[in-house]
Amino acid sequence: MTTPWGQRTRQLLARFAFLIGVVACAPAPLTTTSPTPANASRVARAPTSVWGFTAPWDPRSDSSVVANASRLDAVVTGWIQLDSVNGEPSLLYPDDPTRLGAPHRRFALVTSWHGRRFHPELVRRAAADPAALTRIASGVGEIIRSNRYDGIVLDLEDQARGDTTALLSAIRAIGAAARRAGSTTVTVAIPAADTAAYPTRLLLPTADALIVMLYDEHWSTSAPGPVATPDWVRRTLAQRVADVGADRLIAALPLYGYLWRGTQPGEPLSFANARRAASEANVDVARDPSSASLHAIQPNVWELWMTDAELLRVLVDQVTDLGVRRIALWRLGQEDPGIWRAIRRDERF
Repeated sequence: MTTPWGQRTRQLLARFAFLIGVVACAPAPLTTTSPTPANASRVARAPTSVWGFTAPWDPRSDSSVVANASRLDAVVTGWIQLDSVNGEPSLLYPDDPTRLGAPHRRFALVTSWHGRRFHPELVRRAAADPAALTRIASGVGEIIRSNRYDGIVLDLEDQARGDTTALLSAIRAIGAAARRAGSTTVTVAIPAADTAAYPTRLLLPTADALIVMLYDEHWSTSAPGPVATPDWVRRTLAQRVADVGADRLIAALPLYGYLWRGTQPGEPLSFANARRAASEANVDVARDPSSASLHAIQPNVWELWMTDAELLRVLVDQVTDLGVRRIALWRLGQEDPGIWRAIRRDERF
């Protein structure tokens, strides 16, 4: 989940493209040719809550949830899509809670993504038509009730600065319907840097928490570069904390990377894919000292940037230093297996 227009559009298309599937490989640690960044060894307070986003169509997501259930407090397993024409909500994938067998809370993502993009015009139309908005919200509530979701994550991206009133109306209506249907938690996903279209201070009263999407600093159609650097994460999250404090913010962090081939759009990349690409090309994967990200180049062929456990450790350090103690991981099944050895319920991350 970050955000368009101009640059935000490309980010979103890239991010949702990788939801369609990534080739699986047997996980193993990547070998790096430079030492762990100095600030990675700093001690930070552990997150008090860890959420995970899944891809319901990807069995690797389920496997990750089952294997790491004790480390997860909430998992976003449901995908409720709002039709771009009439707003009719539908649950895109069967979501059987028994298949995971874990004692976590189940959430559903409610999104205006339909086809190949978000549809901000749907939010505008619905907000201008109270009857339509009520119908949409009631439909979401019925899905929540039928599937017994504990909470929702509203992902209504691509809104412009002038859409604030419409966005607030949509969030209030859908959030209220979800609560009536039994959801105890309503959250809203917001792009990290777009404070104009998604103003923290105005949005927070509509939800229990805001999920700040701290990824796609570089994206599929941008120049190659890291998905999220520690400095960028700290700077953008600090703006949100300065607005509303840290207690009701959740920091969403990446588990993935991208591989760019020449002038073609970057391919979303799991940790296992990055390992395989480097091995097949017989190239080294080094840690870039300025971004703490893994980086590899096959000259004149491709360039990749990847998230691993050490980078995630540094990003969590930045987040917890700002007082934000809840994190969300985008998305399960793509991660370096080492992140689970790092996420512990003790004094260190």
